[in-house]
Amino acid sequence: MPQPFGAKSTTDDVLAGVTLTGKRVLVTGVSAGLGVETARALAAHGATVVGAARDLDKANRATELVRAGAAHGGGLELVALDLASLKNVRACADALVKAGKPFDVVICNAGVMATPKGRTADGFETQFGTNHLGHFVLVNRIASLLHSGSRLVNLSSSGHRFSDVDLEDPNFEHTPYAEFVAYGRSKTANILFTVEFDRRHKARGVRAAAVHPGVIQTELGRYMTPELRQAMLNSIPGNSSPTAPPMEWKTIPQGAATSVWTGFVAKADEIGGLYCEDCHVAEPMEGPVRGGIRSYALDPEQAKALWAKSEEMVGERFG
Repeated sequence: MPQPFGAKSTTDDVLAGVTLTGKRVLVTGVSAGLGVETARALAAHGATVVGAARDLDKANRATELVRAGAAHGGGLELVALDLASLKNVRACADALVKAGKPFDVVICNAGVMATPKGRTADGFETQFGTNHLGHFVLVNRIASLLHSGSRLVNLSSSGHRFSDVDLEDPNFEHTPYAEFVAYGRSKTANILFTVEFDRRHKARGVRAAAVHPGVIQTELGRYMTPELRQAMLNSIPGNSSPTAPPMEWKTIPQGAATSVWTGFVAKADEIGGLYCEDCHVAEPMEGPVRGGIRSYALDPEQAKALWAKSEEMVGERFG
């Protein structure tokens, strides 16, 4: 019997023997790192990938290997998407809806981490506005393109353990700004959005799950100073202990594996509304542990409250 997938599994391991011909997938953030690898693996197995990126010139260069490796009818097309501008997000979503081509899986992979204090084009705190609100509007506006059997995969992070969401002060107007507190809020929001989206859409056969890709060296960390990076590493349970096993970095193909596993391999009813890591559903964990998910990130009432607050912030209601 084959061994179950785990932390060291790659995208190619997960998709071994899987044919995705005829599948259409939206992946955000295909200009570097996990987004490019996700698109590569899917196109190589026959999927048509619609890759979204803010910088299309950069994305075109980064995805040359995706197009070169496409097989079994797979391919790649690119669309412009700037998650830090709701005007741009709505234009992208409207163009996709107008095209009328459904998606089998949507993978919300794009994001920023540990940015200096700043604001999006709409005045939202950068990380919450980009990582959560941009995807919140995009996904809800294209929800009609998701059919029975479709899935939404939201990339979160173990960084959700840095902080719960703060629905009273989401833009740090009254709270001292800290890079990883803001990141934690946005990553918890990714999970709570997943919980509520799954609740709202599962009756029509559409499921959603959140994933933690692992600790990987990609462009996501481009805003981090050496001091901030070390503080982040020290905050990971066990890293500062001489007796604990060292944290293992993942390769990019290993990091993208859980997204692919959640979108195409796992059983929908087993991952719906939940949080996955290392190609399995994570268990709720409290205290100083490396794995698992904090219970506040799966709280259904908090998920409903975040949805309502998000609608208020973006000035749009979604059924």
